[in-house]
Amino acid sequence: MPEQPQTSRGAATYRRIVEAATEEFAQHGIAGARVERIVKSARTNKAQLYAYFGDKEQLFDAIFLDSLERITDVVPIDADDLAGWAVRLYDEYLRRPDLIRLATWTRLERRPAGHLVETHEHYDDRKLTAIAEAQAAGRVRAGDPFDLMAMVIAMSMAWSPVSNVYAATDREAAELHERRRELLRDSVRRVTAAD
Repeated sequence: MPEQPQTSRGAATYRRIVEAATEEFAQHGIAGARVERIVKSARTNKAQLYAYFGDKEQLFDAIFLDSLERITDVVPIDADDLAGWAVRLYDEYLRRPDLIRLATWTRLERRPAGHLVETHEHYDDRKLTAIAEAQAAGRVRAGDPFDLMAMVIAMSMAWSPVSNVYAATDREAAELHERRRELLRDSVRRVTAAD
């Protein structure tokens, strides 16, 4: 079992490894990422990386789960305002395109079908419960909560780095982003409105 840092210096090294590995995996994927580049960027050594994370595969797992937790923490679901949630996800993808790229690499290199987060099957429970409660109260359309959640997330990613049509960046004009946000907000409202 990999060790956790016990000192503030160790915690700082751990965080540098996480940041360097996030960038490396987002850019190159699992197969293309190189531990040598990660340790150089993190200003540490392989022994320290392996002590904290085990191996490259375990490092990717830690980075990927960290990215999912970050999105969940930074953009918590509001089942009574799924349109607002979709817009906040859109904004987070603009701020941190690397996080969505990690999910793409996971889909390409590890899980081509099925649920993206196989080892954490309860990861979506909080979101699904919130949607089911809103459905039971008649505030959100009926149907499978997972399918509804998947649809809203997919709509939020329409202009993300994984789009096969157009990938937006935070360097584009604010008016353009606002126009997309309004379209996304209106579209999600229509899709999720109670019958």
